[in-house]
Amino acid sequence: MRYLTDRKRAVGKGSAHSGAEHHWYMIVSSVALAFMVPTFLYIFGNALGSGYDAALATFQRPFPAILTGLVLVVGLQHFHKGARVMIEDYTQGSTRKLLIMLVIGLSYALTAAGLFALAKIAL
Repeated sequence: MRYLTDRKRAVGKGSAHSGAEHHWYMIVSSVALAFMVPTFLYIFGNALGSGYDAALATFQRPFPAILTGLVLVVGLQHFHKGARVMIEDYTQGSTRKLLIMLVIGLSYALTAAGLFALAKIAL
């Protein structure tokens, strides 16, 4: 016989048993993006104002290439998880399933395309 109270069984668990983990992931990724995106925008803005060869040279350096890859991966995973929660909150039935599949496919396709383009530039 187990001696667990109702509160002890419920601590850290939402109705889906993953709410705290999802919330924590969203907090961590948003803080990471808060530091990465302004730095990325500064680097991208400087590259955007220069010529084609200078822009290629910028993204062939390790720091801008790694930062761009991190912004792509973390940003699109953050989008994926946030959009999924929004869809789960406001839709139902087969529309919900279709939209979730669309958002997941879109986020992975954009991540793959962005990383491929970055690899073509950086290598």
